Amino acid sequence: QVQLVESGGGLVQPGGSLRLSCAASARLFSTYTMGWFRQAPGKQRELVAFITSGGTTNYADSMKGRVTISRDNAKNTVNLQMNSLQPEDTAVYYCNAFSRAYGVNYNYWGQGTQVTVSS
Repeated sequence: QVQLVESGGGLVQPGGSLRLSCAASARLFSTYTMGWFRQAPGKQRELVAFITSGGTTNYADSMKGRVTISRDNAKNTVNLQMNSLQPEDTAVYYCNAFSRAYGVNYNYWGQGTQVTVSS
């Protein structure tokens, strides 16, 4: 079982920045692909970015150039630095841990942290 706890959300003005953090209680944290997703009211949850166990990163087209995902395996944390935020980035942001072993997918979610971009 993996527990994920997000932090760092809040209210920010358009053009501002936020840094989200996710602390994981995973025994083999370094083996998980870690990701950030978001869900705006009335919309489906969507991928923001992920980082593999090997450090490969992938970003949603809408976020490229504005966000950076990073992980610290020694601290069991994954961070999302978001810059140039716009009102359309307002959403609940969720941390995700994914692993696959012996043909079985393991998928864990945090409780989410609210990001509101407004003047």
